[in-house]
Amino acid sequence: MGVSVTQDRLEVLERAMKRIWTIIGVADVVSSFEWYRALLGLPMAVPAHDHFGQLVDADGTVLLCLHQWGAHGHPTLSSPEESVPGNGLLLFFRVDDFDAALSRATGLVGALEEEPRKNPATGTLEFALRDPDGYYVMVSALA
Repeated sequence: MGVSVTQDRLEVLERAMKRIWTIIGVADVVSSFEWYRALLGLPMAVPAHDHFGQLVDADGTVLLCLHQWGAHGHPTLSSPEESVPGNGLLLFFRVDDFDAALSRATGLVGALEEEPRKNPATGTLEFALRDPDGYYVMVSALA
């Protein structure tokens, strides 16, 4: 007893805030948003702004944030000329609809970076492709 509603709510928020939001710099938020939405088979949606968008799963989990290069003066998102997009970064998505994701991916790009194969470390199928800004994207089956 003696715990206030405010304290209970604070504890819930503290537990709920253990998430990472990956933000990548892109040339065109709207077109990149549509590309990832199509790849992941997400429902029709549009980014909230021309300079920033969040792709979210059905449960509201943020999967990826897209930030226009140069918007808002963030030092690491200033320009693709000042950093190589994707250098040191692997966007790795686990999906529950692997075959459908593969079909969507082949409709988005001319060729995959890695053809579907079984990863010996995880035992799951995976493939890789590049997004419109050059980021390396790996798609892996959940099981």
